[in-house]
Amino acid sequence: MPTLRKHESPAARQRAYRQRVKEARLTELKAKGLPCTPGIPTMPGKARWHAMVYQALAMLWAAQGEIQSYMDDRSEEWQERQKAEALNEVKEAILEAFYCAEAIDI
Repeated sequence: MPTLRKHESPAARQRAYRQRVKEARLTELKAKGLPCTPGIPTMPGKARWHAMVYQALAMLWAAQGEIQSYMDDRSEEWQERQKAEALNEVKEAILEAFYCAEAIDI
């Protein structure tokens, strides 16, 4: 007995696949706390650029938060080491980049 078709045509099957992939990507972004990507990624314009800057800000803020959490979970002995100082400098550089990007007015 042949299996029943789930989709009426190959085009409908492809549309369903694209929709599933899009929903999976949005779910992944939400789980990570990141903003949605622009609707038309190749269309130039202020809205797209603003979204790109906003996404960069979100990523920078998330990175510095993860670094801070990582450092807070370590012992006081670890925090006095050279590695901790180097990691703190990286965190400060990320914060500086965040504030510079935040000043961008599009």
